[in-house]
Amino acid sequence: MAGLGSNDKALRARAEAVIPGGMYGHQSVALLPDDYPQYFARAEGARMWDVDGRGYLDFMCAYGPNLFGYGHPEINAAFVRQMETADALTGPTARMVELAEAFVGMVSHADWAMFCKNGTDATSMAMVVARAHTRRKTIVLAKGAYHGSAPWCTPRPAGVTAEDRAHQIFCSYNDIASLEEAVAKAGDDLAAIFAAPFKHDAFIDQSLPDAAYARRARELCDQTGALLVVDDVRAGLRVARDCSWSTVGVKPDLSTWGKCIANGHPISALLGSEIARGAASHVFVTGSYWFQAAPMAAALTTLRLVRETDYLERIERLGARLRTGLHERASAAGFSLRQTGPVTMPLFLFDDDPDMRKGFAWSSAMLQRGIYVHPWHNMFLCAAMTDGDIDETLNAAEGAFKHLKGVAGGLGPVEKLAFLTA
Repeated sequence: MAGLGSNDKALRARAEAVIPGGMYGHQSVALLPDDYPQYFARAEGARMWDVDGRGYLDFMCAYGPNLFGYGHPEINAAFVRQMETADALTGPTARMVELAEAFVGMVSHADWAMFCKNGTDATSMAMVVARAHTRRKTIVLAKGAYHGSAPWCTPRPAGVTAEDRAHQIFCSYNDIASLEEAVAKAGDDLAAIFAAPFKHDAFIDQSLPDAAYARRARELCDQTGALLVVDDVRAGLRVARDCSWSTVGVKPDLSTWGKCIANGHPISALLGSEIARGAASHVFVTGSYWFQAAPMAAALTTLRLVRETDYLERIERLGARLRTGLHERASAAGFSLRQTGPVTMPLFLFDDDPDMRKGFAWSSAMLQRGIYVHPWHNMFLCAAMTDGDIDETLNAAEGAFKHLKGVAGGLGPVEKLAFLTA
């Protein structure tokens, strides 16, 4: 753990005694370079500080929830005002109706909305609604697509039974023939096609959706009576103000939302078209905290800022600057850096790097220069970032590429990711 601060080391030691594995889930740093801090103390705007006081420009944005900046004053004020009046009650407040109205008014395919807490809640609810609507069981999904951490969809299936994963058929993203084959295999039992807004699997290049593939998914659902589900938990509001597949002219029957819809306050959503309203009204889905008013108030303010500001155009412009600048600096240093996905949600991978040793070394060098990037997961830009932040990132990247060039011959394999080449 070279480079870790004493406070982080002490917290890790304490956690080992009381938290299984020391940490769990997607925020565990077990598969990150050894010098990445596990614990943080505060955040503001586009920056965060670890428990040892070191600050970073954060390109992970809490794995997506930070859209307008950590601690955004308007959004947090709305949350606090509502919290002081009422939050979790025996019944919901008017904020729930207002938020459903706001989503229906903003998302073109949506006629109704239901709210929950996590992305997994929303995708699981979508699956249940689709099965209730069609009275069928089978769902088609893309290989490697992430739809949450419930037994039916978790990418790490320890403790999961075959029955948990039954009635699933997989296809290759953006491959029409593979999609058609999966639908044919499902036969008359197809309940839904689950679609990621773009290919954002970990460890491999991202791919934007092919319009013909998206249209074919829509056609196949129309022909079979199945429902088309777009899982917008990760990408929602980061590639469009509407559902992400609006960019290719396709409307789903259901879409799932989360992460940034309240700028980090805990809430997610399932949006649906009229065709699925009956099924959605008959399934039993609930949670003790799903109806909290304060996160809904924060979401209402977030959606207002989405509608009234140029946040999306600004992060697209900053993302394009970042992509161009990184390409120039990597090329000048003699490296081939692949940058894929939307410019607002970039992924950086090196050519000729099968065990990611270059990526790990470069990411660590960026961290030491105050820039928090991820070596194998897509990242996020937020509206609190500025041109100055991009300049700072590009200057750090130039230094990190020079560092990598100087040590490249002595890099050893990254054993913690040995499964990539197994």
